[in-house]
Amino acid sequence: MNSVGGQVFLAICLLTFVSVCPLVSASASTSLWGQKLKFIPSGCWWQLQPKVVVPALTELSVCTRLKLTLTADWTAFDYKAPRLQRKELRLEGTRSELTVWLFGLKYQFDKALSLNEWHTICLTWSDQDQKLGLYVDRLVLGETRLPPWVHRPRQLAQNGTLTLGMSHFVQGNGELKLENGNKLIGEISLFRIWGRKRSAEELNRLDCAEGDVASWDLQQWIGRCPHEPDSSLYCGWSQYKIQMWAFMYDSTNPENCSVSLEEITKTWLESIFPKNISVQDISVSSTRTICLMVNNSAVLNAQQPQDLRKSNFTCDECFSCEVFVKVVPANDVKMVQTEVTTLLGLTFSQDFLTLTAVTDSITILPVGMLPEMTEPATTISTASFTSVRSPAPSVSAQPDNTSTTGTHLDLTAAVVISDKFFRINLTLSLTGSPTKPNDVIERWLKEQLQVNRTMIVRNLIIKENVDRSMDSYNSLRTFYSQQKQYYCTFHVQEFSSKNLPEVESSIRAALTAKYENGSLTIQTLNVTIKHIEPEKCSEDNLSTIYGRYIWPETFPQDVAEMTCVQPPTNRAYRLCKLDIETDTTHWADPDMTNCNQLVTISDITNITVTPDNAAEVVDMIQDLVDVHLENSTQLSSSELGSVVGKLSEVVDISPIDPSVGGDIVNIVANILLSETDVAPVANSVLDLTDRMGNSVEFPGEFVNLKAPALALSMVDVDPEEFGSLTFGVSLTTTMNPEVFFNQSFVNKPSSGTDATISLPSELNNFLPTGERNTTRVQFQFYGTPDLFQDPFIATATQNNWTLNSYIVSASINNSQVINLEKRVVVTLSHANPKKPEDSVQCMFWDFQKHGGLGGWNSSGCETQSISSHQTSCLCDHLTHFAVLLDVSRTSISEADSEILTVISYVGCGISSIFLAITLLTYLVFEKLRQDYPSKILINLSAALLGLSMLFLLDAWLSSFNNYGLCITTAAALHYFMLASFTWMGLEAVHMYFALVKVFNTYVPSYILKFCAAGWGIPLIMVSLVLATDKDAYGALIPEDAAVALQSADPFCWLQDDDVFYVTVVAFALLIVLCNFIVFILVLVQIKKMRANKVSAKSHGSLQDLRAVVGLTVLLGLTWSMGFFSFGPGRVAMMYLFSICNSLQGFFVFLFYCLMKDNVRKQWRIHLCCGRFRNSDNSDWSHSVTVCGQKGNLINSDSVTSDNTSSLRSPTPPQNHHHHSTTRGQD
Repeated sequence: MNSVGGQVFLAICLLTFVSVCPLVSASASTSLWGQKLKFIPSGCWWQLQPKVVVPALTELSVCTRLKLTLTADWTAFDYKAPRLQRKELRLEGTRSELTVWLFGLKYQFDKALSLNEWHTICLTWSDQDQKLGLYVDRLVLGETRLPPWVHRPRQLAQNGTLTLGMSHFVQGNGELKLENGNKLIGEISLFRIWGRKRSAEELNRLDCAEGDVASWDLQQWIGRCPHEPDSSLYCGWSQYKIQMWAFMYDSTNPENCSVSLEEITKTWLESIFPKNISVQDISVSSTRTICLMVNNSAVLNAQQPQDLRKSNFTCDECFSCEVFVKVVPANDVKMVQTEVTTLLGLTFSQDFLTLTAVTDSITILPVGMLPEMTEPATTISTASFTSVRSPAPSVSAQPDNTSTTGTHLDLTAAVVISDKFFRINLTLSLTGSPTKPNDVIERWLKEQLQVNRTMIVRNLIIKENVDRSMDSYNSLRTFYSQQKQYYCTFHVQEFSSKNLPEVESSIRAALTAKYENGSLTIQTLNVTIKHIEPEKCSEDNLSTIYGRYIWPETFPQDVAEMTCVQPPTNRAYRLCKLDIETDTTHWADPDMTNCNQLVTISDITNITVTPDNAAEVVDMIQDLVDVHLENSTQLSSSELGSVVGKLSEVVDISPIDPSVGGDIVNIVANILLSETDVAPVANSVLDLTDRMGNSVEFPGEFVNLKAPALALSMVDVDPEEFGSLTFGVSLTTTMNPEVFFNQSFVNKPSSGTDATISLPSELNNFLPTGERNTTRVQFQFYGTPDLFQDPFIATATQNNWTLNSYIVSASINNSQVINLEKRVVVTLSHANPKKPEDSVQCMFWDFQKHGGLGGWNSSGCETQSISSHQTSCLCDHLTHFAVLLDVSRTSISEADSEILTVISYVGCGISSIFLAITLLTYLVFEKLRQDYPSKILINLSAALLGLSMLFLLDAWLSSFNNYGLCITTAAALHYFMLASFTWMGLEAVHMYFALVKVFNTYVPSYILKFCAAGWGIPLIMVSLVLATDKDAYGALIPEDAAVALQSADPFCWLQDDDVFYVTVVAFALLIVLCNFIVFILVLVQIKKMRANKVSAKSHGSLQDLRAVVGLTVLLGLTWSMGFFSFGPGRVAMMYLFSICNSLQGFFVFLFYCLMKDNVRKQWRIHLCCGRFRNSDNSDWSHSVTVCGQKGNLINSDSVTSDNTSSLRSPTPPQNHHHHSTTRGQD
């Protein structure tokens, strides 16, 4: 009976153990790390266990490794929501692209995965930013924003179904069915899901971390495909979490139970682990006094009482523990899991104490981060433990370096090897024409070196080698492709246990192998491999706006992690960066994205600045300003005052090194580029930068401190050797200034610079003398006008001045430079090109003006205008200089300017079309061009067409920024403008001969002489301009008063004011005046003719008006409105000017084509059909309207048509077909 009772009790104990010591979700024996799933064409599938619940996720990251063995459409994984057939989350692909499905929407990315190679594919998504990211082999393949119709908040449906290698659907009864088609033929490994979106850096850094939603363990997956180990799936990792159930039994001295389980467990683990595995944190929970050790019966039989019902020992405990350990250096996850499981499965005995882990409960997971320890990790030695228990080592304990089979564990040898670093200098040739050659080279390098995941390419720099001749490599050149040479330098970080010669040999073999991919060929020309041994980044005590952090000593290219001060659940990261220039390590800026800001700008007033913490204070201010301006557009006045005041303290209390000075310049630049109102502290900021420049300590003769739109340059000169000095600045499109120095006096404009200032040798008289053998000359450049706002400049005079250049200054420490005989030369480029009627003035910033507020003053400065783009200032002192523009006469608004631009372009476009029709009409129909007026009209139309077409194309041609093309365009536009005016003048000359000064004498080669004058005079004028100064042509903002070019965009035109006034304004004025005179004479002559003709009185005034308007268009009298565009009616006159002159070509067509009877008759004869066709094709003389027949010249179709020509016959008089007199013809 007792036997039966004992068996029953034993069964109860077994059930009790199962209930109180349950197994955790995974064990080392079920881990799939280092293994792959092999998908074959039929009968192969894997799915997530139904017991694994995927929660509702508002952000996620999914990573997997994938190898394709067959070129076909494939599906990597498919996740579907319960009771929905929508593709909730899926990754699939074809030969040339990858497709991600998210919430039923499809996103495609161009990418072809090579066969039989492992690829790491990760995708990320967050509801917060609504962006889907895809990464392939650690490179960003693409990031796309979800469409706006995707309703928010969005979350991944919870408790869905997930399959690998193929898609699926769920039937109504909840049963999962696999879909045919798009099955993966290949291999999958390391599929993991995390419950938050990870950045690209985190994905690379946590490549071997286990997922927290879905992990790579057999306990979470079920399937039919085989899984097998793969040695190429090496994944080195150093941070692990161990979860297990352990049993402790003490049969000797129950009084020794006072030691905590944490201390006992720590001593146990440190005794069995090798030295390179350090215990970081331990937590114990779920203790029980009854536990049946089913996996170690020998221990139970030896040490447990036979009657468990009578056990009164208090140290008999079954407990659950969670341990975080760190393996340094990192080792393969599978190896660590196997060997640590082996060590934990050994029975640990020390006299009275026996500990062992339940093997099936052991889980060893690689984790992304370790918990922050509240105190230093101190080792609890065996001696300190035995002071309580006085143990003697038990012979039953296995050595800590042997396995259960007695073989030596190589764990210590495997993980103690440190990373190796190499510097690679590589010269290669690239044959082909890729659009992004740098990307092609980077991809090739990573494919060659990172294929086995034992190396990483770091700090890659690629430059095209344009100097070296490629003649020796002509054998690589092909007919259809172009070969270029590139120079690459980078670091390689290597993780394996190979020795140095083996690693160097493998790197060299990978880089020297010829690479061909379609039309692309990469061939290494020269490679240099150097082994380097960078030191670790030393411990750094850093105070930030996020709190104080003591960053520990860290290996090169490792990322140190620390718990945020607030909130302690988040982490801060900092990279120990290996510098590609020096091959040394330094700390990069910390990534505090996940940490809360603890200091605000208002708090910096409470900080005491000392020489020791000055750099930290500046760093803190820079972080505060950067963070504030990221969330707001400006600083408040109190915040601005606090920043400027504290920076002034820093400058006053300690010498400034260039790095701190650069930070101060960056702070000032960021404030100036924001919308902060800096006017109240403008003089304080200028004084701050000046004092800082004098306090900077630097090696060498000069130093430049640059930030966007701001540059400071300090030059130490010897007073006894100073001759002269020139400082120049060029501001790039990204607002980054480029600084130039010249130790000579330059009094001419320097090409490519926006501001230059030249100091004469006379400054030697102002250099201070003293103990120091050097004197500091300081230059400053400001690309924004915010610090130089003069509110009284518009009311000081009748003029209205505005700043029209950047600001540049020069100063000498402890000296006031005034009344120079040989003046300082300052050359400044205009922000807005100067127009002919504009006035510019050189001025300096007077700190004492307006009661100390500061203002612009022109005293001591002489202005010399160089061009519409530059002005030179000659000043007798040193300070801040700029060029101001008088805008009081600029009465046209920006809106009017845009409207006038549209009118000009539309008008010229319309004119071009109708001028082309006019030319085509007169050239095709021979009868229309048999008289002189028609031939003159053809030449005038050609000149106007050339002018209109060039105007329309000018802005486009100028956009090429080609010097020769711009000069050619400007010269051609100038030529056709002069030709147009010349032919308008010739029209007046012919009209004068025909109606006023009537000749009966035949003029030989009449039209030929007109053509020589009409086309030759403009050619001579343009040729003279090109011969004397071709730079008179160039890119310019158009002058609205001279031509109908109202665009604000640069275009190619005359940029020399003198040439413009002489060859355009004066010439046009002369032609228009002469045409006015002829116009009046013609009108008088017509009036006389009407008075002599009785029949003329019967015609109405409408025809008279038509003739007057036709003459006005033909003679170009509307151009005179450009000379009256001033005063109150300027805008209205400019509108009339633009409309009338841009449409001049259309009016020519209207009056001399559409309204001419003989032109319409030719159209009807040759272009119409049916009843619209004119069958009257009589002699030309029948269509001629003769004054003697009609009796009124005003009724003619054109005053300059065949009816008004006294010289209409192209042949001598004796061969005239018509024998009427000249007066009778007209």
